[in-house]
Amino acid sequence: MELHQLRYATAVAQAGSFSRAAEQCHVSQPSLSQQIQKLEDELGGRLFDRLKRIVKLTPQGEAFLPHAVRILEEVESARREAAETHALLRGTVALGVLPTIAPYLLPGAMAEFNRKYPGVEIVVQEDFTAQLLKQALACEIDFAVASRPIHDGRLEIRDLFSEELLLAIPPGHALARKRLVDAADLDRERLIVMKEGHCLGDQVLGFCERRNVNPNISFRSGQLETIQALVRSGLGLSLIPAMAARQRRESSPEYRSMATPSPRRAIVAVWRKQRAPGRAALEFLRMLSEHGQQSIGALTEKKRTAIRRKSR
Repeated sequence: MELHQLRYATAVAQAGSFSRAAEQCHVSQPSLSQQIQKLEDELGGRLFDRLKRIVKLTPQGEAFLPHAVRILEEVESARREAAETHALLRGTVALGVLPTIAPYLLPGAMAEFNRKYPGVEIVVQEDFTAQLLKQALACEIDFAVASRPIHDGRLEIRDLFSEELLLAIPPGHALARKRLVDAADLDRERLIVMKEGHCLGDQVLGFCERRNVNPNISFRSGQLETIQALVRSGLGLSLIPAMAARQRRESSPEYRSMATPSPRRAIVAVWRKQRAPGRAALEFLRMLSEHGQQSIGALTEKKRTAIRRKSR
């Protein structure tokens, strides 16, 4: 049994055609058919039913194919590992990340990784959760950085850290005088949220629904910076991830924690099962997790100090 025979068999199963499989594998159809026949002879039975217009797996083929796929994935994983040097002198890490995470989490981790491994290139794709999961399943990226919930049994999910969603308040708003804001305080308030397609918008609305709060959705936006500018201008309130709130400047709104249980989001790394990230990707993932935990911890202490000073 040869690896190229396994590749040909999986290609035929996926394409449903010997001719299309031959094109994908860059071999002639007679050569591919001959190798499939040799594989069937070795296994002692047919893998495919050759119908008039389509090729279908036989019961024996259906039993064999998952093993062939798993073997090829293991071989590819071994090749990736062998291609990376022990010191990670070269290589590429491809990741997908949510737009509500990328500008706040990536810069510090990428700068540290570049200093340590200057020969490893990092390629970043920003997109919605649904698109990132498709890319992870298609193995177009090493992993995706997203937030729970994610429900797909084909994906491996690793928790990185969790962060609080802080209430962003216009300066001078009555709620800015409170150290902790109750969910009931948001009832009938104007709320600014991410537009549809962004999981953060769904998380914020889900929090309000679970607390039986009915805010008035006044604006929707695709950018957290725009939302914070709108809040600063007095156009409403919003719930902002802690990592986005830590970059405070004069144009920033006020931030307050919500009373327990406060809203949070869990940041996770996701990749296709049986195709674990390579060493370079795992090293970058470790740095992402550390930077996230450190920055959230630093923000929490800074926020507590600021609130204590204002309450004196």
